[in-house]
Amino acid sequence: MSYRIRQATFDDLPVVMPIYDQARAYMRQNGNMDQWTGGYPSEDVIRNDIGLNHLYVCLENDEIVGVFCFFTDNEPTYDRIYDGAWLNDEPYGVIHRIGVTSHRKGVASFCYNYCLPRCKNLRIDTHRDNIPMQRSLAKNGFSYCGIIYLLNGDERLAFQKVSQKAGSLS
Repeated sequence: MSYRIRQATFDDLPVVMPIYDQARAYMRQNGNMDQWTGGYPSEDVIRNDIGLNHLYVCLENDEIVGVFCFFTDNEPTYDRIYDGAWLNDEPYGVIHRIGVTSHRKGVASFCYNYCLPRCKNLRIDTHRDNIPMQRSLAKNGFSYCGIIYLLNGDERLAFQKVSQKAGSLS
């Protein structure tokens, strides 16, 4: 497999939004009934991510097979962590809204590995019922750190990975 990453554009929306539909369906098939309900992430959320240059697509050849949000700004919901602690208090990158087309192996790992050289600290969260995502994070060296709460009060499990190599915030 030969994947590559590029920033998403508004022209990618007709492909990106169905990937999120597939991700929601995959969650439901795997017992995660409560994450990404109500059409989340909406097209408005994704348009905002694109406008901020935070949305990226993963391509195999020229086909978009994955999508994710990545940024190095502060994530307010990560300011407080419960029943645990972050691995450090250094600046960090955040991965949100990762979605992969059906039957694609290694795409999420490739996306994580794209982010890590850009920021030596990565933080990510997921729903307690999202077992496939938790397995993916563990497989890729993320450590469970505790619980965070979204702005709407929903609980999420928080994970962090720290690179042993020097990184930079860019």
